Amino acid sequence: MSDLKKRWMSLYVENQVGVLAKVSGLFSAKSYNLQTLTVGETEDETVSRMTISVDADDITYEQIKKQLNRMVEVIKVIDMESGAAVHMKEILYAKINHLDDVKMNKVFQIAKVFDVNPVDMGCDSVILECVLTESLNNDLIKLLKKEFKTIEIVRGGNVAIESINKSDR
Repeated sequence: MSDLKKRWMSLYVENQVGVLAKVSGLFSAKSYNLQTLTVGETEDETVSRMTISVDADDITYEQIKKQLNRMVEVIKVIDMESGAAVHMKEILYAKINHLDDVKMNKVFQIAKVFDVNPVDMGCDSVILECVLTESLNNDLIKLLKKEFKTIEIVRGGNVAIESINKSDR
């Protein structure tokens, strides 16, 4: 049995009431731990796309894919682990509170280095909007926690899409 590692998949599912509950219920019933789950409507309003990450070994990951493929509401399962290039980003908001002028300048320096946008500001607080990789968001959070006492973090989960093959360009 291999070690657990973070795995990514996307699902095209019917955009109907209860589909999210059925998919998440599958994970719960089989004691699979869902790490992240992001869902949104596609260009076709009758279809949604889910981006899911799980910590699983090879055998468990294959079982998850097979069980998802058997669900009537699942149109297609895309394995993001297959080696194909993938574009993947996670949205994150960071609210930093109780800042003096020096700390406020430090927030803007960090924002510039990480190429993130301040989207709201008060006299002693700033909200940063970050659309980065999960790893870079983790690095940003670590730095913000080190530099500032009062922060709030909201993460939206990853979304991903397969890269365009160079031969298709």
